[in-house]
Amino acid sequence: MKVIVTGAAGFIGFHLCKRLLKEGNNVLGIDNMNSYYDVELKNSRINLLQKDNLGGKFNFKKGSLEDEIFLDQIFSKYEPNLVVNLAAQAGVRYSIKNPSAYIQSNIVGFGNILECCKKLKVEQLIYASSSSVYGGNTKFPFSENDSVDHPVSLYAATKRSNELMAHTYSHLYNLPTTGLRFFTVYGPWGRPDMALFIFTKSIIEGTPIDVFNNGNMVRDFTFIDDIVEAISLLMKKKPIKEDSFNSSNPLPSKSWAPYRIFNIGNSNPVSLITYIEAIEKSLNLKANKNFVDIQPGDVSKTFSDTSLLENWIKFKPSTSIEDGVDRFIKWYKNYYKII
Repeated sequence: MKVIVTGAAGFIGFHLCKRLLKEGNNVLGIDNMNSYYDVELKNSRINLLQKDNLGGKFNFKKGSLEDEIFLDQIFSKYEPNLVVNLAAQAGVRYSIKNPSAYIQSNIVGFGNILECCKKLKVEQLIYASSSSVYGGNTKFPFSENDSVDHPVSLYAATKRSNELMAHTYSHLYNLPTTGLRFFTVYGPWGRPDMALFIFTKSIIEGTPIDVFNNGNMVRDFTFIDDIVEAISLLMKKKPIKEDSFNSSNPLPSKSWAPYRIFNIGNSNPVSLITYIEAIEKSLNLKANKNFVDIQPGDVSKTFSDTSLLENWIKFKPSTSIEDGVDRFIKWYKNYYKII
C-alpha cells in the first residue's frame, strides 16, 4: 500500500511510519518541521526512519499543509491509496497565544488535504481529532454520541471543525473518512511540551514542577503503541454507508455517508498526582511540586468510552500507566544519555 502520513516527524506520525514500514508499506512522510518544539527531536525521528529505510520504502518531503501547490504536486506524483493526516498545530494552551497558527494549519491545511484526497479518490482518509472536542462536558465517560458543541479552546474548535469538514466530503464525494479522538497520548519519543516530558526533565534536574488545578486533574492517558495499533487496524477497515441511519434521530458518530469517528483512549482515567508518582517511582526521585490554578482552555477530567472502537476493530488500548511511564523513562535516559 502507498500511504501518505502528514506530521511524519511528529510523535504519533513517527511511530505510525515505523509500524507501516515494518508491515511492508510504501510511506511518504510530510512535515513542515516547525519550531513549536525542539526541531532536533523531529530531525532525530526522521533520521531514524531514513536509517531503517529498507528497500527505499520511506520518502520524506518538507512542506506545509497550507501550501496548496506543494500538497497538490505531492499527491499527484505519489498517488496514495490511503492518507493519514496527523499534521496540526498542537497544544491547547498555545492556541490562546497564537490563534492564527491553528486557523492556518488545522483549518486551511486540513481543507487542502480533503481536496487532494477528493481529486485522487483515495481509499480512505484517517485524521487526528482530539478528546478536547468534548470541551466542558461533565457526563463521563465521553461518548462519540455526546454533544461536542461547547469547546473551551480554539484548538478544540479546530478539531471539531475537521470532523464537520470531513463529513461534508464523505457526503458530497463519497470519500471514506475516519476521525480519531485521541486521549492524552504519551510514550517514547513524546512531545517536549507535554506533562510527562516536562515532569521527567524537571525532576531529574531538581527543579519544581507546576501541578495545575492544584492536583485535581484527571486524564485518560493512552500509550503510543496502543494508538498505533488502533490506527493500523482502522486502515484495514474503512467506513461504509449506514443504510439504517436514522436522519430523524441522528447519532453524531455515524452517518448515511462513509464517515466514522472513534475515541482512542485507555478508558482508565488517572489523577495527575498518580501520574507523577509513577514518574517518581521509575526515576527513583521525588518531585518538588508547585500547586497552581487550572490554565485557561484546560479541562479538569477526560475519560473515554471506547466501545465503538472495540466493536469496530476488536481492539482496546490497555497499557498500564506504570508500564508506559517506565518505557518512556528508559527511552528518555537513553536519548539524553543520562546515567
